[in-house]
Amino acid sequence: MTTAARQPQAARTATGPGDVGTFRQRLLDGLVASIAADGYRNTTVADIVRRARTSRRTFYEHFASKEACFIALLTDANAELVRHISTSVDPTAAWAVQVRQAIEAWIHSAESAPAITLSWIRDVPSLGAAARDLHRDTMEAFITMVQTLCDTDEWHAIGVGPVPRQLAVMLLGGLRELFASTVEDGGRMTDITEVAVQASIALLGPRTYVPAPP
Repeated sequence: MTTAARQPQAARTATGPGDVGTFRQRLLDGLVASIAADGYRNTTVADIVRRARTSRRTFYEHFASKEACFIALLTDANAELVRHISTSVDPTAAWAVQVRQAIEAWIHSAESAPAITLSWIRDVPSLGAAARDLHRDTMEAFITMVQTLCDTDEWHAIGVGPVPRQLAVMLLGGLRELFASTVEDGGRMTDITEVAVQASIALLGPRTYVPAPP
């Protein structure tokens, strides 16, 4: 059987950028299928290439290891999640409606890929330094998203200026922990939609200044 690993050098070097992207996506899709079927920890490179219908050589042309493939998958998934949330929010809607739109989009996206959502919670902590980098980059992308979504006329009209970084970190960290604990306990994320929406409104909405005690 002819595989990518056995193709003549000329054929492989003639592969265009689009083909490279296609193979990469097939490998990522193969990892998703394997995680859904067997879990990340039980998945091997052989499982990924079998489901991607390609070769180990092709795998290692794109990723140094199973871990690197997993990091790439989660990086792409998080970037898509940010895009999905951002495009789901109507900047002309009332600010509280925008909050609901963002939370519902986040929950819908997470529930549409339950295996990846659960793998993020259970498997990422075992990645060590790679996990720290992934969490940092993801948090930065989400902070930027929150600050951008709240920098519109609807938000300015209620007196909310630029969202401080520390406030965004509190909001996102709290939501992620709420979502994670719900999934780990076997619950449905849709069941905590109202809690997430109301907590986000309380944090992001108009703030009453309370002076520090003397």
